[in-house]
Amino acid sequence: MNISFLKKISVLAISFCVSTSVSAQDLLAKQAPVDRKMKAVDSMILKKIIEQEERYNPAADLYEDWNNVYAHQETALPDSFRIDLRGFHMPTDSRVLTSNFGARWGRQHKGLDIKVYIGDTIRAAFSGKIRIVKYEPRGYGKYVVIRHHNGLETIYGHMSKQLVVENQEVKAGEAIGLGGNTGRSTGSHLHFETRLCGVALNPALMFDFRNQDVVGDFYMFRRNKYASESAMATRLRGVGSSSNDSDQDDELEIATAPRTSAPVHFHKVKKGDTLQAIARKHHTTIDKLCKLNHIGKNIRLRPGQILKYN
Repeated sequence: MNISFLKKISVLAISFCVSTSVSAQDLLAKQAPVDRKMKAVDSMILKKIIEQEERYNPAADLYEDWNNVYAHQETALPDSFRIDLRGFHMPTDSRVLTSNFGARWGRQHKGLDIKVYIGDTIRAAFSGKIRIVKYEPRGYGKYVVIRHHNGLETIYGHMSKQLVVENQEVKAGEAIGLGGNTGRSTGSHLHFETRLCGVALNPALMFDFRNQDVVGDFYMFRRNKYASESAMATRLRGVGSSSNDSDQDDELEIATAPRTSAPVHFHKVKKGDTLQAIARKHHTTIDKLCKLNHIGKNIRLRPGQILKYN
């Protein structure tokens, strides 16, 4: 074998390797845009999946219509229904309950009353869509109803101002109004209801205002256990419970951040209390009590009502 033939073989081998390398590089170069496109497609698919999950709306299986007329219209309740409490936001940072869910003054009280002041921010408990923004002078006063994706509807009553409009989408924690004393109210407070298929459920089953939290990630509603569970929730988290206050205590210190550096003191009304007696007990005047609590001198005090006195 001569040297000339070996050189030719070597040149051909080198050329083949170079051409193969170049071809491989060309393939990789051509593949790069495809990879980028596929990555973009994967991201879009993933985004759509997330959006679909976020749009998953159990409420659509419970409610047949959408209207801006009725605050609540009772329909058939399912025997059981799991309510997703994740992604919640407490409607107010107040930790003081002034009235429980259930029988009160010979009628049913359909929600919880939470002590707030005129102008305090009221927020959406969950994400959802505003269904009602109205004023009811002999009932809720200025109120808002939200239908949430988890199947609940929440009602916020007696507000001084509404900050949303009907059919508006809201996120959990978004401001929807300001605390007030409108409608059938004997002092500034938030009337808060949780309803399923228009039927009022005890908010204490799901919300723990004392600890500013929900009771768990989910609440499983069961028709055959609801009554007993509601009664237990009131004992654990309602007015008069050991975790909230004591019937013997008539002076309370709010656990939330005070408006000033000094402690904020309250008087819990007992049977037979009058504004004059409360003012005398706490070394203040009736005028100051009325101004602090935004009430009139002729107000009818009710046991359990919370009054600020300094």
